[in-house]
Formats: sequence, C-alpha cells, structure tokens
Amino acid sequence: MESDKPVKTESKAAGGELEAAGSGVKSNIKEEMALLKKKAAKENIREELENLKDPARTQIYKSIFRVKHEPTPRSRSLGVLTNVFLHLHPAKINRDATRFSYTWGMGGITFYLFIVLTFTGILLMFYYHPSKGQAYRDILYLESDVPFGKLLRNMHRWAAHLMVITTWLHMFRVVLTGSYKTPREFNWCVGVLLLVLTLLLSFTGYLLPDDQLGFWAVTVGTNMARGTPGLGHEGPFGPQLGMTPYNDVRFALLGGSIVDANALLRSYIWHCIAIPTIASVLMAVHFWRVRKDGGISGPAPIALTSEMKGPGARAVKQSVK
Repeated sequence: MESDKPVKTESKAAGGELEAAGSGVKSNIKEEMALLKKKAAKENIREELENLKDPARTQIYKSIFRVKHEPTPRSRSLGVLTNVFLHLHPAKINRDATRFSYTWGMGGITFYLFIVLTFTGILLMFYYHPSKGQAYRDILYLESDVPFGKLLRNMHRWAAHLMVITTWLHMFRVVLTGSYKTPREFNWCVGVLLLVLTLLLSFTGYLLPDDQLGFWAVTVGTNMARGTPGLGHEGPFGPQLGMTPYNDVRFALLGGSIVDANALLRSYIWHCIAIPTIASVLMAVHFWRVRKDGGISGPAPIALTSEMKGPGARAVKQSVK
C-alpha cells in the first residue's frame, strides 16, 4: 500500500502537466484562429474594395444577373435569357436589322416618347382637376404660376404629336420592308391596335384643357361616332338594332347627350388610366413577339441551294448545276 502512493502522486503530476500543455495548445490554437479571422476579414475587405472598382464582380451584380461576366457567346446569351428586362430582346439578332437606314429607329423612338408622356403626364396630374370650370383655370395656373409648368405642358403636348407621327412612320417602314409577313402576322395586328390606341390617347387628351379647341374637337369627333355601323343611331343597322341618341356609342363616350362635365371626366379616365394600361400590356406583348419571331426583321438572308424547299427548288438547283 505504501509503494502505491508514490505512483499515484507521479501520475497526478503527469496529468497536471498534460492539462497545462493542453490548455497551452488550446490557447495557441485560439490565438491562431483569431489571427486567421483577422487576415480573412482584411482579405474580404480588400476583395470588396477591388470589387467596387469592377461592379461586375460584386455579389449584388451576380445576384441580379446570375451569370459569369465573360466575353463568350454562351455567357452573353445566358445574361440576356436570365434577366427579366433583357430577355424581352433576343440573345442574337441579325446585324443588318440594326442599321438605322433600315429600321429608322421609329419603334424605339415611339416607346421613348411613351415614357416621356407617362412621366410628364403624372407630373401634370398633380396640378389638374377634371371638373368643369376648374380644369381651364388649372391650365392657366400651370402655365403662369407653376415653375417650369409651361415647359412641362409643352413637353407633354409635343411628345404626343411626335408619338402619332413616329407610330405612323414605324408602320410605314414595316410595310416597306415586308415585316408584316410570316411569321409576324400576329404582331402586325398588335401594332395596328397600338396605332388605334395612340390616336385615341391623342383624341381624349384634346378635351382635358376644357378650352374651345378641345370642346369643338370632341364635339365633331363624337358626332362622327353617331354614324358608326350598328353602334350609332344614324349609322347602318343602328335603328334596326334599337340605337337611339340616348343609348348609342356617342352617348356612352360623352356620358350624356352633350359635351359637359361627364364627358370631361370620362375623357380624363380614358386618357390617364384605361388606355395607357391597355397600351402598356399590348406593348409588352408586341416586344415579346418581336423576340419570339426572331428579332427585328432584317433583309432576307442568302439561302443555299441545299436549303431550298418548295415546288421551284428543284428547278433552281438544276439551273445552278
């Protein structure tokens, strides 16, 4: 029993030394980990500073585009296809179709004018009340007392005139280049609807100043609506369908039988809410169809004789041989 006591004391001493050594190792590891964390933090800060110099390397940019920013055809295509704004346009387009001498840029200019009209129209709504008597006073107040009010109104007015002109020129270019043909028939119909909505936007905006020009323009326009076939009481098949001056399309447009406060309010709602909403949806469809139909139509590509199909393809191939 006496011989066991020295052994136990020696083992306790050895255990104490091991614990001391272990605690020393742990403290060294903790110190090394702290140093590594500091180095990592410094490196992260350096990387963030370097990334700020190149925005394409930041995490925010990567979370938006989700594609490596590399100058390769695949990364460029993926960058377009995975972005909600860029995917409306095709990943690749015909180089000849982007020439200004071919497209005239009328489609893009028309959309730009629509954005200008939306922005200026929202600002004008802050100073306008669609009520009889007050509407004209608001226009006078806008032009005389509001800072840059006259400039704002003229920007809206001239942008509206230019949008009608550019829409007509865009459709004229489409006809000249045959861009309404297969497979773009549906998109041509959407474009015709957008042309009609553009004209209706211009027409409904005429009455909003509530001046003599707007009054007589709407009077003449709605009187013409009385002769609409089937919908006007003076048009073909109108009386047979039960149309009268108090239930035809003119009465619906004016909200009554004369141009008064109801007509002003209806023109305001159509001009500021209904028609812009419908036009925005149709423009999104129009842009999407341009993308799905192979991009902007360009000059006809050169077809190889081996790719020709149809009744006359065999004769062409034999003449080439």
